[in-house]
Amino acid sequence: MDPAPFIRGAAFPATRSVPYPRAKPDDRLPRDTWTMACIPAGVRVEWVGPGTAQLEGGDGAELAWVDVADRTIGYLPAKAGVRVVSVEGDVEPAPPQPRWIAYGDSITEGWVTSTPAAAWPAVAGREHGLDVVNMGYAGAARGEIVSAEHVAELPADVVTIAHGTNCWTRTPHTAAMVAEGLRAFLDVVRQGHPETPIVVVSPIVRPDAEDTPNRLGATLQGLRRAIEDVASARPDVGLVPGAELVTAEQLPDGIHPGDEGHAAIAAAVGPVVAKVVDG
Repeated sequence: MDPAPFIRGAAFPATRSVPYPRAKPDDRLPRDTWTMACIPAGVRVEWVGPGTAQLEGGDGAELAWVDVADRTIGYLPAKAGVRVVSVEGDVEPAPPQPRWIAYGDSITEGWVTSTPAAAWPAVAGREHGLDVVNMGYAGAARGEIVSAEHVAELPADVVTIAHGTNCWTRTPHTAAMVAEGLRAFLDVVRQGHPETPIVVVSPIVRPDAEDTPNRLGATLQGLRRAIEDVASARPDVGLVPGAELVTAEQLPDGIHPGDEGHAAIAAAVGPVVAKVVDG
């Protein structure tokens, strides 16, 4: 049967070559962001009843299956071009859930997890009954205004913003640049979501960056402090400080959390997100 009613986490219309884009095709979007947006991180099929789904695209691509209380969830592999072509069985689309827009970088996208189902937004979404739209872009997501506009255009019951690491290294920022960028990002998101809860998650620990100045003299500690200061100053924004969410031992490559680290982030951020959704 037609898989469309069963697809979750795909908020933007398909293009000819990208079945489930995680950003809107936009000539202002940085190329590295669009490259990552072509990967269906967090996109999934959800249904009630016994069934299965067929994929095409990507040799050996398989869904990562998770059963929760009232539904079965199959997460698409992190391969560009993969699409669900059919759903079979005695199944019905899973009931809708509150939508969570999760903007961020590779940590949000779920790099180095053993399965897409282990990324922290996916874990927290299952735990708290939220329909996660993963807008995490590995190697990118520096708080660009075009991404804020994309977030602002989407229906949402809650928004999280979790970037900063790539402002230290890939495109160096000063603390002042990060602060002004976040203020502008939040202002644009608020234009589309005047009442929607917003939660900022500051960068998790990164040992090689904490005390090391980047090209412009900023350390990750300084960038984190700037993000937290901006969020703390706004009564319309929640904050989850990131420095102690995971330990250095939970970073297999020194940058990205493994499954244990993602579970720890989900355990800290998930309840905050669920609380603001519930009001």
